[in-house]
Amino acid sequence: MKNLYGRRLRAAGAGPCEPTRLNDAYTRAGVDIDAGNEAVQRYKTIAAQWRHPAQIDALGGFGGLFEMPGDPLRALAASTDGVGTKVLIAAELRRYETVGADLVNHCVNDILVVNADPLFFLDYLAVGKLDPKSAAQIVSGVHAACRNNNCALLGGETAEMPDLYAAEDFDLAGTIVGSVQIADLPKPETVQPLDAIIGLPSVGLHTNGYTLARKLIPAAEWSRPFDGGSFADALLAEHPSYHDAVRAIAAAAQIKAMAHITGGGLLENVPRTLPPNAKAIFEQSRWRVPALIEELCKRGNLSDEERYRVFNMGLGFTVVVPLSDAERAKAALPGARIVGWVEERREGEPAVIIHPARA
Repeated sequence: MKNLYGRRLRAAGAGPCEPTRLNDAYTRAGVDIDAGNEAVQRYKTIAAQWRHPAQIDALGGFGGLFEMPGDPLRALAASTDGVGTKVLIAAELRRYETVGADLVNHCVNDILVVNADPLFFLDYLAVGKLDPKSAAQIVSGVHAACRNNNCALLGGETAEMPDLYAAEDFDLAGTIVGSVQIADLPKPETVQPLDAIIGLPSVGLHTNGYTLARKLIPAAEWSRPFDGGSFADALLAEHPSYHDAVRAIAAAAQIKAMAHITGGGLLENVPRTLPPNAKAIFEQSRWRVPALIEELCKRGNLSDEERYRVFNMGLGFTVVVPLSDAERAKAALPGARIVGWVEERREGEPAVIIHPARA
């Protein structure tokens, strides 16, 4: 789930398919995206009952915006999130070095969607039984990622709750606050047909899809060799920050809209920052899907809609730029790809169409 009730659970189509209440692999694994969508609609009803006068409508709900007190030209951007059931893998393997960085980088990317730079971060660590050494390893990852993103770690909370968590279990969440010039907010209303979509590569699952991944790759296999390392290495690969990458693209091209590809995948994240009369067309042959995701799709026999709804499928962040800027945007960053384009969307058409790569 995401903050601000725009959240990450929006309906979109995969090619000619409109999403239905799927009895898909993710639902069978225990995560009901449709129930999440219903919850979000209920949150919206509650939030609509009162609104602070300094709130600013955000783009797609990745991060909330609030007028900077005393400076009407700037806004504060905030987001909160967690690492999800990736923490169960970290706990089982006693490998805590990456989940703290996962948390910070995820939150940095969420406020980056509104073009904000991070200011400060607060973490929340809940445990069944406090092990100071393990807790310090987790917070060390949080601190290192804050330093890498030029973001102050102001503090946080550590809660020991033995009646709620088993001794070895923990959960990790955090809140970030950044700032942005009002004039520098993305302008999705300027998106038009033939604009190009730049994709920034993912390194794996990042922080989403782990409930299904743990069902398809059980713990007994985590130590087995896979893709030059082990399944454990692939499952715990760090969720990257895209802050510097986006800043490099912004120096070379006009950025109209951005999306962080988290839970809901391309199908549900990209439409959140596009105008209603625009649809995104992707050609998956233009980028590489990480080996871990390919393995999961194969093991789960996932349909095209399932895989593009549950996983990021190799794209961690997307940026919409004018066609005339596309090559410069691509050249600004090694690994960036022109992965699709924008077309006019007519009534009843899906917001996203993906042409999967075929063997």
